[in-house]
Amino acid sequence: MKKLFFFLLISTVSSAQLSWSPMPNIAANLNGQRFDDVFFLNENLGWAANGYYAAVYKTIDGGTTWTQQLNNSILGSYHYFRNIEFLDENIGFLGTLNGKFYKTIDGGTTWSLVTISTNPDAICGLDCIGTSTIYGCGAYFSPAYIIKSSDSGMTWQYINMSAYADALVEVLFTDEYTGYASGNSASGAVILKTTDGGTTWTTVYNGTIAGEYVWKLQVLASNINVIFGAIEAVAPNPGKLIKSSDGGLNWISKDAPESEIQAVGFVDENHGWMGGHATGFYETFDSGTTWTNTTVGSNLNRIFFVNNTLAYACGTTIYKMTNNLNVNQFQEQARIPLNVRVAPNPIKDKLNLEIDFRGTDHLMLGLYSSTGQFIKQLKIDEIESATTKRYTFDFSYASGIYFLNLHTNTGRQSIKIIK
Repeated sequence: MKKLFFFLLISTVSSAQLSWSPMPNIAANLNGQRFDDVFFLNENLGWAANGYYAAVYKTIDGGTTWTQQLNNSILGSYHYFRNIEFLDENIGFLGTLNGKFYKTIDGGTTWSLVTISTNPDAICGLDCIGTSTIYGCGAYFSPAYIIKSSDSGMTWQYINMSAYADALVEVLFTDEYTGYASGNSASGAVILKTTDGGTTWTTVYNGTIAGEYVWKLQVLASNINVIFGAIEAVAPNPGKLIKSSDGGLNWISKDAPESEIQAVGFVDENHGWMGGHATGFYETFDSGTTWTNTTVGSNLNRIFFVNNTLAYACGTTIYKMTNNLNVNQFQEQARIPLNVRVAPNPIKDKLNLEIDFRGTDHLMLGLYSSTGQFIKQLKIDEIESATTKRYTFDFSYASGIYFLNLHTNTGRQSIKIIK
C-alpha cells in the first residue's frame, strides 16, 4: 500500500508551487538523529517512527498534532526503530534493528512481539499491500531475507535471499504478487523483482561499484511501470538516481546531488526530490539532470506520497509537502557522527582505531582507496551496549591515502587515513 496511493486529488496548481516544511508539535531529535520512517493511511491518519530514540508517534489531523504511543521505557529495553507500516487503521507493524518485530491490532496503542520460525536479525523494509499481505526485508548489515504474511500477520514465511543479495533494505509491491526488493550485492547496488509473490526473484538492476546500496524505491502512482531508486554511494563516488520506465527492464542513471543519498520521491516523471544522511531536500524539474538545494530539511530517509499534492518525509523531524504551507521556524540540527580516533595517523604497519558507540549498534567497517574503490571489509561487529571499542588491523598496503567507511544504524561516515 505504501507509496502507491492513487492520486485522489486532481489539482490545477503547478507542481512548481509545491514546497516542504518541518512539522510542528512533534518531538525533535537531539544530536540530529532521525525519524527513520513515516506512514499515512490517508490525508489525516499517520504514524512516525523515531530511530535512535525509539518512539512511535500517531497523528489523526494530518500532522498538526502528534501523540507518542511507544518508547523504550514502555518496552523495557533498548531498540532502534527502522520502519512502520499499517494494513488498516488497527493492524500495523514495527520493524527494529535489534532482532525484534512488533505488531499492533489497536492502532498502535499496544504492541506485541511477532514470532517467526527463523527470527530475522532486523527488519529494514516493510510494505503492506491489499487487505492482508505484508512483506518485510533485511538486513542492511546482512544476511539478506524476505518475510511474508498473507493472513494479516498471523503467520509468517521466511525466505532466504542470499542467492540474490548480501543485504536488503527496501521492499515495495504493486500488488500481492508483483514487487521489488533492493539493497546490496558483492558487486554493488541491486534491485530484485518477483511476479509470483516472492517464490522466485530476478535481478533487474545490478551495480558495478562495491559498497553501494539501492536504499529507497518509489513506484510512480500514476504509472506503475515508472520506478525510481536512490543509490547510496561512498565518497568520493556520487550517489545516483536510477529510473526505469518499463517495470525494471531497463534503467537510466544520473548523478545524485550527494554521495550518501537515501530518500527519493517524485510527483511525476520529471519533478521530484532526493536527500540523505547529510542533506535536506534537493529538487529537480528535469528528472534528475539538474538539482537545486531547497535548504529545507536534514538527515532524510523516506519520502511518502499520499497524493499528488500531499506528501510527508522523515529526517531530523517530520516534513510535509503541500501547495499551501506556512514555513515554521523549526531549528535543524546536523547529525553528530560517531567519535572515531585513529592513532597514529599517518599509520605504519598497523591500523589502530577507537570508536565510541552511544548504544547498541551494528558496524560494517570497510576500507576504500582514495578514488572510492572498495578494497576490503575489515570488520563486521555487533555492538551490545554503549561502549568504546578498539580495533587493530595489519595494514600491508602501499603508501598513500585511504578511507575507512563506517556503516552503522545511524548512517555512514568516512575517515581519511594516510600511510
